[in-house]
Amino acid sequence: MPKGPTKRRPQTTARLLEAALETFAERGFYGASIEEICERAGYTRGAFYSNFRNKEALFFALFDLHARRVVERLTRAVDELAEPPDADDVVRAVLTRMSALDETERRWYLLSTEFTLHAVRNPDTARTLAEHDRRLREEVAGLLGRLFDRLDRRPTVDLDTLARLTTAVHEGSLAQSLVEPDELAPEELAVTFLPLLFEAVSQKRRAPRRRRTE
Repeated sequence: MPKGPTKRRPQTTARLLEAALETFAERGFYGASIEEICERAGYTRGAFYSNFRNKEALFFALFDLHARRVVERLTRAVDELAEPPDADDVVRAVLTRMSALDETERRWYLLSTEFTLHAVRNPDTARTLAEHDRRLREEVAGLLGRLFDRLDRRPTVDLDTLARLTTAVHEGSLAQSLVEPDELAPEELAVTFLPLLFEAVSQKRRAPRRRRTE
């Protein structure tokens, strides 16, 4: 059986990640120190370095955790669509289910936006971030393919590119909502305009031809 420290590692990691997200959101990626994160989590620096190499490694662990949650929420939204789905409302239905802006999502947006700027200034970090983005985008593209299948439509654009555009609309919409919460609800722009985009970049699948009988 696993010994004590090994059994406790997942709990230690989870507490450090939670503390890091809170501290990063409050202090910023540069402003937050490893000591502050450890103090909030209730651990020593030794516990931190036994789980993470540095703050960048901690961010990428948070990225992967957030990505799993996003994929799980999108998957549930697609799976729970009415059968057969209403082609006019199906995209809106999925986006609406994804539009809840809780405190965790707000903290993640603050952190990820700042870290993206950090990555732009540091090419090695940018390459690592791009690889994590690529893996998440691959999952999103697969889910977009499932959505088109449910709509009985064929995409006319590359799904990876469409996933990039969808992400850009989501993040841009969220930014404007956080700046002007009384003027723009979270995902309002995405829910309004992405369904029109998805219809414009896809075609109704043709029914297979029937063979003539002699």
